[in-house]
Formats: sequence, structure tokens, C-alpha cells
Amino acid sequence: MRLGLALGGGGARGLAHIHVLEALDELSLKPVRVTGSSIGAIIGAGYAAGMSAHDIKSYMLDCFTSPRIVIGRLWQTRPVSLQDFLADGGFRLGQLNARRVMDAFLPPDVPLTFEELRLPLGVMATDFYARAGCELETGELRSAVAASCAIPAVFRPVRRDGRLMVDGGIINPLPFDRLRGKADLIVAVDVNGGPLGDGTRMPTPVQAVIGSSQLTMQAIIDTKVRYSPPDLLLRPAVSPYGVLDFLKSREILDATAGLKEEAKRAIDQHMQGEGPLLVSLEPEGAGLVTTAASGAA
Repeated sequence: MRLGLALGGGGARGLAHIHVLEALDELSLKPVRVTGSSIGAIIGAGYAAGMSAHDIKSYMLDCFTSPRIVIGRLWQTRPVSLQDFLADGGFRLGQLNARRVMDAFLPPDVPLTFEELRLPLGVMATDFYARAGCELETGELRSAVAASCAIPAVFRPVRRDGRLMVDGGIINPLPFDRLRGKADLIVAVDVNGGPLGDGTRMPTPVQAVIGSSQLTMQAIIDTKVRYSPPDLLLRPAVSPYGVLDFLKSREILDATAGLKEEAKRAIDQHMQGEGPLLVSLEPEGAGLVTTAASGAA
């Protein structure tokens, strides 16, 4: 059975993807194709490059051990000349160069081009002026991953192939539809999550912008799932963590560790002939679960 794997966007919440990769490794299964948006593109690139789930986990934990290490890597992304500074668009408050950040944080095992990967990979990005999503699958890899991760509030748009691209999650936050006809069993991992609270705490401006975009992305995912679900949808409980909470990497991995066994059980169930299946570890009653659960039932 050809297995296709779709890894969704969600920032630091996407560290939970690693547990699904661990499940596949322990089942001795390899996808015939991986598609990813945002953090799903980063982790998908590592996996498609031949890294094991264990190696990806170790690398991510090393990257985000302490603020000092993170700041040191971010320092490497600064423009080294006035020409580079102007090429980046000059002074832009709060917007990082996504391509340089990818160069600083991607594992060294990740090659420079798609063609050097061991598994086929599709990276979702959004063409800003064409107002459309696009799947990047050939040529330079790091600019594609950078484009997929370019959250507008955090990163400036990425130039690639004469186009300006931003976060792939804006149009396709969970690209399992890109696996249609290419896999017999489509497994999708939704780590988008959503804002949590009781209405008493006012979100910061950045939290409001990112949280609002998450609500939009969840609506896109739920609509896709309702009308044409993947064979298996895994939805770990990641909402307690913020999109930028990478310094809580170990805590996120520990809190979502149960996903590995759930994924193994669900994949085994599906191989025994069960239809579309939703495995949600989000708390009961969470609004972001309801639509998808009913659509995938």
C-alpha cells in the first residue's frame, strides 16, 4: 500500500509531527511522497532527506536548548553588507529574512535541491500577487521551505522564480489533497490548533494576528476534511502552545508523546480496512475539533 504523508503548519506546535515519523519508522513504513506547509515543510524536508525521526528530534532539541543558542543562530541571519540590507527591502520592523533563517536552522543533512532528496517532497507556498497556492517540488529547496514558512507578521516575503511568496498555510495549511492519485493511504497531521482562553485575557497584537490567521486556516482545513477527507487525520493536542514557542520544544514533545502510539494503532486499523478516520487528542468540546470530526466520521 502506497502511503502519502501530509504535514500541516503550526509553528512550534509542528514538533508533534516527529511522533508520527517515529510511528512510521517503528512500523518500517516509508511514504511514497511527503507534502508540507510551513513547519510541516521543514520537518518534511528533513525526513525526505533521509533523516530518521530520532535524528530530527535530537537536532530540533539542540537548536532550541536555550535563548543564547537561538539568538546566536539568528545573529547569523543579519545582512553582512549594505547591498544585502537593501536587497532585503531595507529596514522593516519585526520582519526576518526567511531564507537566511532557514540556512541558519535547517539540518545540514537537508540538501540544496529537491532532486537530491531521497523521498519526493512537495512544499506549499502562497504566490502573493497571483493570489494562489503553489506546490514547489523542483529546483532550489531552501528558498521553497523559506517561502512556505514566511508568516507575514514574522518574515518578509521570499523571492523565488520571479514571484513573491508567503506562508503556504494561508492557502493550503494541510496539503493532503496534493497526494490524491499518488498514494493509496493518505495520512494527514493537523497541528494548526487555535487560541485558548476564557475571554478574560486580552491577547497581544502579535497573538491576535497569529491567532486570527489560525482560525482562518482551521476553517480551510475543516472544509477540506468535510468534503474530501484524508484516510487518516491525526490531530494532537497542541493548542496550549504558541506558534513561536520553540524554546518549549522539549515540553511540546513530551506533552504530545502519546501521538506515536495513537498513530501506530490508527494506521494498523486502516490497513485492516477501516474507512476515513479522525484521531483527535484535543480536549473534548474544542471548537476546532467539531467540524472535522463530524466530516471524517
